[in-house]
Amino acid sequence: MTRVLLTGFQPFDGEATNPSWQAVRAAVAEPPAGIEASAVELPCVYGASVAVLRAAIEEARPEVVVCVGQAGGRPDITVERVAINVDDARIPDTSGAEPVDEAIVPGGPAAYFSTLPIKACVAAVRAAGLPASVSNTAGTFVCNHVFYGLAHLIATELPDLRGGFVHVPYAPEQVTDRAQPSLPVPAVARALREIAATAARTHTDIRVAGGATH
Repeated sequence: MTRVLLTGFQPFDGEATNPSWQAVRAAVAEPPAGIEASAVELPCVYGASVAVLRAAIEEARPEVVVCVGQAGGRPDITVERVAINVDDARIPDTSGAEPVDEAIVPGGPAAYFSTLPIKACVAAVRAAGLPASVSNTAGTFVCNHVFYGLAHLIATELPDLRGGFVHVPYAPEQVTDRAQPSLPVPAVARALREIAATAARTHTDIRVAGGATH
């Protein structure tokens, strides 16, 4: 059994729900074969989110961590390639913090790459009949903050841990009054199961095109 920790976020920016946490809960309730899954809901707060993540890792002692967040406006499951060392908030987090051009880890590397097999994960989700792609930006909000915090923890303290970040679209109930793409939470949960299973068994990523021109 491979221990996998999945994380989602609390609602933010006035939303009543966050599909990342809904889907994580559903995925963990029916984990893939060979996976011992656990989950934690992170606050959408700079600093505190990474502290909660660290505590969850210390408790669950996972071999793989898949952090999940909402990316409203994206039409598919996007597996993130890179986390960058900057907080630059277009909107405040749920505590009201709104940092601008601040380093997540002062003096830390400019960026970290995911240690998940990102392209194999995308291929697995697509094979399950769901839309997915590699993303080359996790933004500069709390999702990127958590992704960078996880990657820095792996690089400096937990070299045997592998981890990364996945963004998911709005849930249908979030877009009844606006023209935005969405995916049902059960479908997102199915995608997360595929990602967890693929990350657990795949240590060398596949070599296929997954870049972008802009």
